[in-house]
Amino acid sequence: MTLPTPSQAPTSAAPHLVETPARGRYARLPILAGRGFIPLGLFARLPLAMLTVGALTLVTAVTGSYAVGGVSAGAVGIGSALGAPVLGALADRRGQRPVLVFAAVFNTAAVIALILSVYLIPGGQDLGAALPVLAAAFVAGASCPQVGPLARVRWMALTSRGGRAANSADLDTALSYESTADELTFVLGPALVGILASLIAPWLPLALAAALTLTLVPAFAAHPTHSAVELTPARTPASAAQAKQLRSSQPAGQRIGAFAAVALPVLAMVCMGTFFGATQTALSSFSASFATSELAGLLYAVMGLSSAAAALSVAYWPARFTANVRWLACAALMTGLALLLLLPSSALPMIFVLLVLGLPVGPLMVTVFAIGGLVAPAGKLGTVMTALASGIVAGTAVGSSIAGQLAQNDGYSAAFVVPVCAAAALFLLGAAAAVVIRRRDGAAAAG
Repeated sequence: MTLPTPSQAPTSAAPHLVETPARGRYARLPILAGRGFIPLGLFARLPLAMLTVGALTLVTAVTGSYAVGGVSAGAVGIGSALGAPVLGALADRRGQRPVLVFAAVFNTAAVIALILSVYLIPGGQDLGAALPVLAAAFVAGASCPQVGPLARVRWMALTSRGGRAANSADLDTALSYESTADELTFVLGPALVGILASLIAPWLPLALAAALTLTLVPAFAAHPTHSAVELTPARTPASAAQAKQLRSSQPAGQRIGAFAAVALPVLAMVCMGTFFGATQTALSSFSASFATSELAGLLYAVMGLSSAAAALSVAYWPARFTANVRWLACAALMTGLALLLLLPSSALPMIFVLLVLGLPVGPLMVTVFAIGGLVAPAGKLGTVMTALASGIVAGTAVGSSIAGQLAQNDGYSAAFVVPVCAAAALFLLGAAAAVVIRRRDGAAAAG
């Protein structure tokens, strides 16, 4: 990736050009991006964490139908999974600033339309009558600004100044922080929805999400770090013909390897989302067996907190512990620890299991995002980062659906088998990715 020269770089990122080895790893991040970037990126992604649960809460509260509420939340998830890569591709081509500003305005209108449609359309308990609500939910999910993935793109651009190898520690630190920020917002977002909806009004969480989107996302879009990311050149007939000729000249095995190098991390994120969705659903069934299903949110937050803390530690892992090795080690540990979910029958043992289970989860997410950045084709970094995030969303829906059916028919123990299988699949994908990336790098070196 070619970046602006030091004179073209944003002034907030200019201190990066001065080496500061005495500073701690995380103290370097404000030097790289400017002090305002970190809190702005953190809170600008909060609306995405509130949207799915907010739609579920509002629609269920107003219509009295869990079915319509669940389908509405699913429409948000499907919209986000489909819309995120489109926004990422547009950001690669047009730049992050105009795409984020457009998405912020459009998404705010879509969320307001969702709130109004829930209250204004009669017969909401019937799925047929609720089609406008479902359409608004889908559009709200599809247009939600992808702050987290695009923030990772900016970090990759900023840390590649002076050569990727020289700044690999900074990249690990930045991606560790980003995974922790995601974990924190996806714990804080649903909690905020629950508090506001129960104490004030069910429409308030979505209204707050819209207000945050309209104010914080444009500020994030305009932050000087956006200029560090190089745009994909506009496609012309000559460039298209040249690209086609280049593809046809490549051996079939090399083309397949390049595709697999990107596809495997995306599939891994689908498995990660399956792990999350199945664990959440199984915990709902588990907690309902001795208390109430609402306890599941608190139990799940335990895993989120330990995962976030462990993600921060990746910045201090030795460089010889390569990304491929990290993927395999974390996935193997995650598979073994997931088996412990089958053992508890009360809350306290389950809290301990979830606390320990979260330890490999955060580092594995950091690693897969890092590998996704390394294998992304030139000019497609935003597309790949948003595809990885979409994989989590799509996988969460898959995991929730499968685990829900198993919990309904066979109990929570059967539902807990799903996260075990998802973790095992992550290990297998990690092994496949290690082989594909090694062959890809070898072919590139030979070429």
